[in-house]
Parts: sequence; structure tokens; C-alpha cells
Amino acid sequence: MSTENITSPANQPDVAKRSAVELIKESSRALRGTIAETLASDADHFSDADMQLLKFHGSYQQEDRDARKTRRKDGVGKHYIFMVRCKIPGGRVTADQYLALDAIAGQHANGTLRITTRQGIQFHGVLKDHLKPTIAEINACLLSTLGACGDVNRNVMACPAPLDDGVHAQLQETAAVLAAHLAPRTRAYHEIWLNGKPLTGNSHHEADLEPLYGKVYLPRKFKLGLTLPEDNCIDIYAQCLGFLALVESDRIVGYNVLVGGGMGMTHGRPNTFPHLAQPVCSIPAAAVVPTAEAVVRLFRDHGNRADRKRARLKYLVHDWGIDRFRDVLSEYVGGTLQEPKPVAVRGVESHLGWHPQGQGKWFYGLSIENGRIKDEGDFRLRTCLRTIVQRLRPSIRFSPSQDILLCDLDGGALEEIQRLLAEHGVRRPDELSNVQKWSMACPAIPTCHLAITESERALPGIIDQLEVELQRLGLQHERITVRMTGCPNGCARPYQSDIGLVGRSGDKYTVFVGGRALGDRLNFPLRDLVPLKEIVPLLVPLLADFRDKRQGAEGFGDYCQRVGLDYLQGLLPPPAGKAGGHAPRPASDGAPPAGPGAADGALPAPPATQAITVEVAPPVVTPAPLTTSPVKRSETFLAGPPGEELPDYTYRYNSDGSVRETVVYFYGDDLRAAEARPAHALRREAVYLGKVDPTRLHSARKLSDIYHVGPPWHERKDYRIDYHPDGQVAQTIVFYYDGDRRASEVPSGAVLRRQVVFDGPVSL
Repeated sequence: MSTENITSPANQPDVAKRSAVELIKESSRALRGTIAETLASDADHFSDADMQLLKFHGSYQQEDRDARKTRRKDGVGKHYIFMVRCKIPGGRVTADQYLALDAIAGQHANGTLRITTRQGIQFHGVLKDHLKPTIAEINACLLSTLGACGDVNRNVMACPAPLDDGVHAQLQETAAVLAAHLAPRTRAYHEIWLNGKPLTGNSHHEADLEPLYGKVYLPRKFKLGLTLPEDNCIDIYAQCLGFLALVESDRIVGYNVLVGGGMGMTHGRPNTFPHLAQPVCSIPAAAVVPTAEAVVRLFRDHGNRADRKRARLKYLVHDWGIDRFRDVLSEYVGGTLQEPKPVAVRGVESHLGWHPQGQGKWFYGLSIENGRIKDEGDFRLRTCLRTIVQRLRPSIRFSPSQDILLCDLDGGALEEIQRLLAEHGVRRPDELSNVQKWSMACPAIPTCHLAITESERALPGIIDQLEVELQRLGLQHERITVRMTGCPNGCARPYQSDIGLVGRSGDKYTVFVGGRALGDRLNFPLRDLVPLKEIVPLLVPLLADFRDKRQGAEGFGDYCQRVGLDYLQGLLPPPAGKAGGHAPRPASDGAPPAGPGAADGALPAPPATQAITVEVAPPVVTPAPLTTSPVKRSETFLAGPPGEELPDYTYRYNSDGSVRETVVYFYGDDLRAAEARPAHALRREAVYLGKVDPTRLHSARKLSDIYHVGPPWHERKDYRIDYHPDGQVAQTIVFYYDGDRRASEVPSGAVLRRQVVFDGPVSL
């Protein structure tokens, strides 16, 4: 593992430019702080500094918010509780490990286990006196909590399907290797939680060296995952670093490397936003570990250590642009990077139900609502799973959709599983609605201190209402993803779903639409500050119109993207007590505004106007012919496989029906729509005079090129070049956005403020 640059100025900036958490990490004695001393004391909680360090050890200090009002009334302080998270690469555990986790939930936590959206397990309601035995018992079953939280690489995700095809096993093995390679090396964890013997003197210093992370670790958390093009169940576009497998002859020969994904944002901070990972290069399979290390070192050295709100890798990718990121990464890799292969995500699986896995074995995927494994009244899921594991001894996989796969089963196990499910009041996957199976929520209140609203406890009621409406509309078989979070940090990845519900204030949410299960595009805000009880009534008119006007096999999110925000808002009922209240129009570049582009978390305000003096010849007015027929203004033709169609070219018409201009669209590295995929952003619009055959552009007269920057579905105009008839550059127009910045410097949803026209070509 390379040790270069660990103490570089980039890794340790001036104290004045570093956040308080950076100073805590630096003075922590390799993550020790005073954690051990507090554990040995009668205190029921840790100091603010140690609370930050606890995260690296896999725990968050929290408060029971349900008890808050009663305790305040009685003059009692906060009821401190802790969340403990297991780091489980690829979500894979043995039967014995699962039973050990189940026992810990009963002995030390609130009697539940919670499957996370990163394939781990969380325990909630752990008291301070139970912290050490909880973590010790997790380690006793050969699992760990080290690095499950904190400013390091988090749990490495991989497709959980246990298929005996070589490829899936290769993903799981690589995930385990990456997790071990990127784990912190400090001995503090073993000293504090496992009664390791503290080291002294030089041996202490040498043992605490972090050859990868350095003294202050990473600027912020780092998330990594591996997946296959046909099954993006891990949401690779939400990862800081994603490896998309390149498969030949049933083996992984390489990966497309994607960087810069992340879902979190902050209300009131328009420079924070969700961002999709972008392909940066392709690598052979043997290079996956050094490439991952290179990206981590780059982030370590160049990430933002002054502002934790903008410290994720995604902001580095966004602010630099993918080309500069590629150039810098090549220096860390130590060689030229290969361009990404023309491979993109094309499918996603739930892995629910009964499936052959090969070699005569089977697996059974069981849907776990919001990942919570519990016993509650006649619903005894935790007891049911414990009984199944004790009797059938399956291996276990946790899925990124918070579900559980019971693996390595004999063919006769299905009858026993179904009988036990029925006995314990647990519904089979085929007894659940599609909308429930494709829903997710974060824990939110009462445990998470960041939560503004309910989420896990509120989503089941939303799903119940949606089930009724979808059944009434005949849409019960549609795959519509619904994800809910109690704050804008996006732990359940709401900004990629068909319907995203993000906590705003009290019982009010921002409603997003327009994503899809593939996870390859962001949705956009439909309406802000929607009361919980109004969410489903708000969506019903859209669902009805989708049923009546969908095109082909498009999904609900595809329909929302196609018809656009203005059209959708025309369908909405007004907010309660108001006659209007529709959200504003999209940003001026025509892309739907992303949630992060709004000041104070609200939808973007209409742009302020600015007068620009332009000298033009007096217009020639030609009266439109009188006709009762509708006048066609434009017509756009699309290309690409079903569900991945992209605009290919557009005809713009004169009032007499003749074609005035032809616009041809280019994506990624100058790809036409038939070659591109939704992960390729729009990069150029070429405008030609009159009607042009889009397959024979070499002889057409080009009027202009309009260049764009930004991630897919949130591209912004950067500059335009207009041409003389002989092909020479006539003028260059440069666009400037909020704060007089270029398009590559502003977030999605920024408002166009100025355009400057230059004669002839300009060096950009």
C-alpha cells in the first residue's frame, strides 16, 4: 500500500481552513480520544469530540426522541442511546453469524435487527453500558464494526445473488478483498473494544500509522460498490466509486470505473446536491485494488477539509469536471487511463422469491419492509427467520433493497419455509404488492438526530394508500420505486426513484418524481412542503394520466421525464387552502431542477430578468395563414433500446410546415442516441439549416454548435458557436450562471444570468 503524500499540504491544510472535525481527528491519538475512559465511567454519553470518533468504530450516539417531551416535562435530560452498525462486505454471513446477530439484538439492543441500504446490519437502542459487549460479541462471530461509519471507506457493496456462474462469486470475492485492503489499521479499535493490550513508545507510534488514510483520514465518508450491467441492484450511480463489471465468456475480465456518486444534500445550501457517478476509465480485473486505492488517495489529498457539507468526492468530480479528474487520477495510478468501454447498466433485479442458484441448490429472497426484522403482535418475523436458520442452516445474503436471501437450500426447503412464514404471520413475496417490494425508507425518528420528519414509521401508511389507488387504476403490476427519507441526506437514495419523499418540516415533505429503478438518472421536485396526508392525493392525477398516455412500455418515471414539470404541475390539485401553489418552472437550460438547487431547500425561484442590448435588423413579419389545423412547431425523434430512449434529432418547423432547422444531439464522447445510454450526458447540439438527413451530416450547412456540461438529465449550456456559410466561426456566445460562474462551476438548477457574445472563435 502506498504511503506517498500522507503528510502533504493538500492532506493537512492550514488550521484556519479546516473544519472542527478535522482538528478532532488530528488530535485523537489514532481514533482513541477519551472513549475508553468514558466507557469506564458512570457517564451515560460521550463528549462531542468522542461522539465524532465513535463513528469510526461503527457507532452513532443518538437520543430517544420519542421520550424527549416526557423527560423534559419531568425535568430529566436526554435519554442517550446508540446505534451500532456491522460492516459486512457484499452482505454475506453464515447461519451461525446470523444467529449471533439475532442474539445480540435481544440481549443488548431494542429487540430488532435492521438491514441497511448498504447490506449491513444495524442495532438500535443500545445503551452505553452495552456498547462494549455488543461490539465484542459482533467480533466474536468474526464480523466487525470498524469503519462501518466515519471518514473512511464504508461497507463494500456487491450483488448478493448467490448464483453459481462464477461471475457473482467473483464480485463477492473482490468485495471482500477491497474491504480488507481499505480498512483502517489503527489498533485503537482492538484496545478499546476487545481488551487489546495498549502499546507504548515507538511501537505505539508505528502500530498507529495509517499507510493509506494518514493522520486525519479522509475528508468525509467514502462508498464503494461492484455490480453487473444486467443487475444494478447496488445503485452503482450512487457510489463514490463504482466498478461495473465487463464480462467475457462467463468471467469478469475488467471494469468500467465510475466516480462521484452521492445522494446527500442540505436544505438551505444550494451548492449541495445529489450527483450521479460518471464513468472515468476502464481497467483490467487485476487492477481493481490499486485503482480503488488510487481514488481513495486522490480524495484524501484533494477533498474539501474546510466544509463538511461539501466534502464528499462527488463535489470534487463536479467542481473539477470528469476530464480533469481523469488527468489527476492518471497521476495517482501512474499511467495513462483507458477510456470507459461502451457498457452501461441495463437492468435491476429484486432477487425475491424462489430461484435456482446452481449445483442443485436454491435460494429464497424474502422482502423485509424497510429492512426492519422484528416481532410485533401476530407478525413475528424475527422469530420466523431465527427458526428457519436454526432448522435449515442456510447461508445469508443481505440485499441493497434491505431484503434477505436464504441461500444454499435443498429443493425441498421451499415447503418448509412457506409453512413457517404462514405460522409466524409473514407474507410471502408473491403476496405483496409491487410498490411495497420496491419501496425503501431510512430509520429517521425516533433514533436519528438528523431526521426532520418520520420515514420508516410513515412509509407503510403511504404504501397502503398507494396500493389502493394503483389497484383502482389498474397499475398494480407496475414497478414503481418509492423511497422516503426523514431528511435531505438521502440514506435511502430517494433522488433516483420514480417517487422520492424527502423530509422538509414537521409532517411535510418535498415530493420528487422522474427517476427509475435503474438508478441512472435523478428525479426532480414536483412540489415542496406537502403534508403527509396529501402525498398520495397529489400523485393520483399523475398516475391516472400515466395510465392513459404512457408510450409503449415506459415506466412512471420515464413518463414524468418525457412530459416535463410544467405539464405535470398542470395536473396537480392545489395545496390545501390555496387556489394555486404550483412549483416554479425548470431552470433556464430546460433541465428539470434537482432538489439541491433550491435555496433553503425550497424549489428554485423564477430567475431575475436582465436587459441585454442586442442590435438586430427590423423583423420581417409574415402573417400566418388562416387555418383551423394545429400548427406543428417541432418534432423530436428518439433512439435507443426500450426504456433507454434518448432524443436523437429534432425538426423545427416554419409556420407553413416546412422545416426551418434540424437539431442533432450528441452524448458522452460524441455518441449519437442509438449508441449512447442514459448514463451518457448530453454534450452537444448541432443545428443545421433546413431539413437534413441525420445520417448524412457531412454535406449539410451547420448553423451552430451548443455545448453542454453537467450530469445526465441536468446538463447546462456552457457556450455556443455560430458559423458563417463557409464554415468559419462567426461568433462565440458564453453563458454565465449565478455568481457569474461558468456552467461547469455551478450546481444543477443554477440560474442563467448573463451571456456574452464574442466575434469569431474564442479560446475557452
